[in-house]
Amino acid sequence: MTVTELINKNKKTAFSFEILPPLKGNDIEKVYNIIDKLIEFDPQYINITTHHSEYLDQTMPDGSVKRVNVRKRPGSVAIAASIQHKYNVTAIPHMICKGFSKEETEYALIDLNFLRVHNLLLLQGDGKRLAPEQIYPNGNEYATDLQLQVNNFNEGITADGSRFEKNATPFAYGMACYPEIHEDAPSMESDIFYMKKKEENGAEYFVTQMFFDNEKYFSFVEKCREAGITKPIIPGVKPIVLMSQLEVLPRIFRSSIPEELASELRKCKTDKEAKEVGVEWGIKQCKELIAYGVPSLHFYSLMATDSVRRIAKEIY
Repeated sequence: MTVTELINKNKKTAFSFEILPPLKGNDIEKVYNIIDKLIEFDPQYINITTHHSEYLDQTMPDGSVKRVNVRKRPGSVAIAASIQHKYNVTAIPHMICKGFSKEETEYALIDLNFLRVHNLLLLQGDGKRLAPEQIYPNGNEYATDLQLQVNNFNEGITADGSRFEKNATPFAYGMACYPEIHEDAPSMESDIFYMKKKEENGAEYFVTQMFFDNEKYFSFVEKCREAGITKPIIPGVKPIVLMSQLEVLPRIFRSSIPEELASELRKCKTDKEAKEVGVEWGIKQCKELIAYGVPSLHFYSLMATDSVRRIAKEIY
């Protein structure tokens, strides 16, 4: 089933969350341990992030320094298949532009089709840490370019333009959106213009960047509907677990912190206290979103699995 089919099959607000592949060399049990803590809340789908490789300076045994290309978190495709097999829950691997050639993307699509993983989230990805040699002339620059490649693949057209017998089950996909404007967008109007293009070209739903101010989300959805966007806009929720996130999250993700939340976090003397504030805010935020009628809640669970569990216990 596609994500829209999954979230429409029940009347209650759907639950989903996102996980990271384990660091290279670690066991998949780390993934299973996270899922085991949240599976009781009946997740309709589980997202798996994808990460490009990085060039690092590595000290060799003889003391020399060698520049090596390392992918710290491989395995998104395999983890997606493992999740579907073990838990019988739809897995959604992320597909990103930055750091991947069109050929690498195509091979991933081929593998996913063999593994019967047919739901994706298409993203531009962060290119700030890419080395010049990782900016492929045959890569996808924008998420809309990646969208075109997936659409072509669904029609039996490869990255080099040759044709094959198209797969029995096409890939369905969602894309990202930004209630507080993408960092590269000149305006909210521009953001929404391209979001509508994504919908017209096949995006089945949108999931937002994390936000903490529901009014930002409500206003954004209203503007999208006025622009003619009709697909589900799923709110992305991130429980705060560290005092430092008061400064870090707005800087990295451009997610503003409402003063009501910020003032409570400034009172915290420990991360444990900040985590409690994050849970309380998350419960309040999610209850308000459910009352608004959101189709699903999507949790960013990095470092926050226990908090997500506590929030979910209150609202599901």
